[in-house]
Amino acid sequence: MKHTMILSMLAILLVVVSVSARPDQPNMQSARTNLQNAKANLIAASPNKGGHRAKAINLVNEAIAEVNRGIAFDRRHNHAILNALPDQPHMQAALEFLRNAKSDLERATSDKGGHRVNAIKLVDQAIDETKKGIEAGE
Repeated sequence: MKHTMILSMLAILLVVVSVSARPDQPNMQSARTNLQNAKANLIAASPNKGGHRAKAINLVNEAIAEVNRGIAFDRRHNHAILNALPDQPHMQAALEFLRNAKSDLERATSDKGGHRVNAIKLVDQAIDETKKGIEAGE
């Protein structure tokens, strides 16, 4: 009996260690990172793109928001027990990159045909969604 209980506890410990060692939604995190890198390059590009650059930034921001919502949904509905360790350091880093992007846009010259202002608004929305993702993950 004592031997069986020790083996059971050891098995539970192994499951806990293997679950906690597994990254939290690595594909979603990787997708978000790639989207953020794409956005950074779109922002760094010259603005004379006929409005297409700004539209691409908008779409990337929307995609980032969807990724954040997907991560939060997965934690609440599908894998809350398995994904017990949230990726708040990554979410905080994403938030910092978004804030840096906003700061860069605000320092850029203002004559961009309204596109710089639109990009700032979209980044603000992405910042809000990232904050909500952080809250959802806690």
